[in-house]
Amino acid sequence: MSDPSPFTAPTRFDGAPDRVAVVVPGVGYSPARPLLHFAREVLIQHGWTVQELWWRVPDDFSRFTVDDRIAWVERQVTRAVDAEAGACRLLVGKSLGSLACGLAADRDIAAAWLTPLLTVGHVARSLRRAEAPTLLVGGSADPQWDARVAESLRHGVLEVPSADHSLELAGDATGSVDVLRQVVARLDQFVGSLRP
Repeated sequence: MSDPSPFTAPTRFDGAPDRVAVVVPGVGYSPARPLLHFAREVLIQHGWTVQELWWRVPDDFSRFTVDDRIAWVERQVTRAVDAEAGACRLLVGKSLGSLACGLAADRDIAAAWLTPLLTVGHVARSLRRAEAPTLLVGGSADPQWDARVAESLRHGVLEVPSADHSLELAGDATGSVDVLRQVVARLDQFVGSLRP
């Protein structure tokens, strides 16, 4: 299993030194894409320091087993969290990034998971034991979203009807912008609810 220089351009936005949020991308969904871009803006607005991970998955990633993918994601996120020397208090992850939810549960770190991979057993099990404030956001048209799992957890949930894995509405650009507005508003509420 290869792991060559996984980061291409980590980016940091300084705010409160004792409140760091790590933004974790998906496979092809970088921090420049709308959901994570506006998540960063919400965090900055609330005074958080933000560390964005910009990773490049290995060329042979499609051949990784689920366990290998989990291990790879956890290594990248653990490195980022450890670099904050205890100040990381929030993870915001998209899709593949949700494979780090075991780390969040183990370290009692709050998390907002956008389109988490709820069909992966590790993710569902980790979310069941997570005690820190957690928000799950998914779309009913996303095959990786499982509404029954989401509803069975004690976490905050926003399910967007007909939204896909990018939290967009097929063939409806204006509607997709409305979805983005709804997700950003819920993230703003969630981040605002976290203890300073």
